[in-house]
Amino acid sequence: MGFCIYNNVAIGAKYLLNKYKYKKVAIIDFDVHHGNGTQDIFYENENVLFISTHQYPYYPGTGSEQEKGKFNNICNIPLPAGTNSEEYLNAFEFALKKLEKFKPEFILISAGFDSHSKDPLAQFKLETEDFYIITKRILETSKNFCHGKVVSILEGGYDLQALRDSTKRHVDALIEFN
Repeated sequence: MGFCIYNNVAIGAKYLLNKYKYKKVAIIDFDVHHGNGTQDIFYENENVLFISTHQYPYYPGTGSEQEKGKFNNICNIPLPAGTNSEEYLNAFEFALKKLEKFKPEFILISAGFDSHSKDPLAQFKLETEDFYIITKRILETSKNFCHGKVVSILEGGYDLQALRDSTKRHVDALIEFN
């Protein structure tokens, strides 16, 4: 139902659980669209925490706060159209608290940049530097429990300049962390 044919982050999480026997994997999705496919795949899996910040209501129409997963392992943070940097970053603190409580051994980031103010598909008002801050906050929070085991997977962004600049700042934060 979403934009993806293959759910790369879900494949990665399943691989970590099955091949490397991780007990706790977290997926953080900061794409402007709700990760309905990822949520559906892990809705009944207590070993995966799925956190999604997204514009709501918006395509695909899922991702309400009431969708929590069988083991309270789904954390949806729906935000209205027009959400700006300050509002988003304040709401993102809830995601970080949930992450800290779960204490995953590995984190996968669904890194979508279509929440940028220049993106033509949605109405969030994030700026390029916000993606650096979001990434840095995820990494700082993760220090005590997953020891740098973080992989970021590019998801979306439909304004090429905003995508380029935001991706660069995201990667800058990843590089600085290691």
